[in-house]
Amino acid sequence: MTTKRLGSITCVGVGMTLGSHICPLSRSHIEQADVVFCSMSDKYVEEWVMSMNADVRSLQPLYAEGKDRRQTYREMVEVMMAEVRLGKKVVGAFYGHPGVFALAPHKVIKQAKDEGFAGHMEPGISAEDCLYADMGLDPGTHGCVHYEASQFLFNKKCLDTTALVILWQIGMVGDRQLKSFTAASKYRRVLQNCLLEYYSPDHKVALYEAAVLPIEEVRVEWVNLSALADAKVHQHSTLVIPPGTKKSKDLTIERLLNTLDLE
Repeated sequence: MTTKRLGSITCVGVGMTLGSHICPLSRSHIEQADVVFCSMSDKYVEEWVMSMNADVRSLQPLYAEGKDRRQTYREMVEVMMAEVRLGKKVVGAFYGHPGVFALAPHKVIKQAKDEGFAGHMEPGISAEDCLYADMGLDPGTHGCVHYEASQFLFNKKCLDTTALVILWQIGMVGDRQLKSFTAASKYRRVLQNCLLEYYSPDHKVALYEAAVLPIEEVRVEWVNLSALADAKVHQHSTLVIPPGTKKSKDLTIERLLNTLDLE
């Protein structure tokens, strides 16, 4: 029987909007931790997390323009694990959901478990959750397909244009060096041209950004697909593509089901 070593890591999500989305359990983890590491997209959110615990350390200084983000993530894991190895109850607080488009939380939990420490993740309200609410969309209406924008671009496509398509992190699409906070528009034009193989140039798509502060406005900006490359985007921008074609029935399945209904 393996005995767990002293020290633990719990990664929690504080949601997207400051003060509004954190659940009581995540707040409790932050308040009761020996040390909290936080990675927030906004300094005010970071300061709010700092008000919950006397020892909160920001991970944001590990990022730098021109620095490979994979190195940053490795450093995040190591600084958190250094405290876990000292036997401390460590919390990693991340904006949104700590398991959605966030590599370090997954990595540090795995590393902790591999070394015999306890590791756990608590969910948070993500940008996806906000998107459905802010835009009045239900993924069950047409079906919903999600891709990280660069992964969509780099791999062979199998795109269901009858479904709602969501492309995440389009502000960094095409960035293979992982050293920039926002990729050049020339790479977004490559994405645009790929999408034009499936949709018409005047197909309306939306640029979405959730509100981080209660005083901020949600961004839902509709543009023609042909204007995507020149649109203003940020690192956290999401592209929402409504269905471009209607669904067609699978008549073979329909006949089979009709037969089964008669049995």
